[in-house]
Amino acid sequence: MIGRPKLVLASASPRRLSLVNQIGIEPDALRAADLDETPKRGELPRALANRLARAKAEAALASLRMDEELRGAFILAADTVVAVGRRILPKAEMLDEAAQCLRLLSGRNHRVHTAICLVTPKEAFRQRLIETRVRFKRLSDQDIESYLASGEWRGKAGGYAVQGIAGSFVIKIVGSYTNVVGLPLYETASLLGGEGYPIHFGWLNAV
Repeated sequence: MIGRPKLVLASASPRRLSLVNQIGIEPDALRAADLDETPKRGELPRALANRLARAKAEAALASLRMDEELRGAFILAADTVVAVGRRILPKAEMLDEAAQCLRLLSGRNHRVHTAICLVTPKEAFRQRLIETRVRFKRLSDQDIESYLASGEWRGKAGGYAVQGIAGSFVIKIVGSYTNVVGLPLYETASLLGGEGYPIHFGWLNAV
C-alpha cells in the first residue's frame, strides 16, 4: 500500500491478526518466531510475557534485515501469559493440560498479562505490559467435559478462549477485554500512533 510505512506482525496467531484488522490495520507480512516459551526457574508471569514479546520482536527484526522489501518496517510482537497468583498456566496442547487449567481457574480470579513490543523503523524497541483480572464461575464437571470436547482450548494460554464458548464462564473482567483475547487494542494503537505509524490510514475503507 502506498502512503504508509510497512508493518510486520510477529505472530502466527489468527486472533492477533483479527484484532489488528479490527482497528483497520492490515499487516504487510507475518513473521512468527519458533521460540521455546518455557518459563525460567522462578520467572514471574509479567517477566515471562515481557521476555517472550521482546524475543519474538528480535527474531522478526533479524529476518527482516535480510528482506529488502520489508527492511525498515514497523514490527509488532506480543505474548500473553495467564497466571493464578505466581503460577503460570501453559498454552494447553494436551487434554490433561487443559483439564488441569480449567479446574484451577474454576470459581477463582486469575490474571492475564500481555506484553506488546514494537520495533520502529530506526530499530528502537518500545514495550508495554497490560494486565487484566478475570473471574470464572465455578465450573461443573459437565462444563469442563463439554468444553474439552469442543477442542476450543487447544493452543490457548490458560486452556481457554474468552472470545468463544468460554466467554460463558466469565463472571467479571477488570481491565482490557482485548488483552484477554491476545492483543490489547487501546495500548497497541497508542504505541503505534505515538511512534508515527498512521493508525487511521485504513479507516476510510473500513466500512
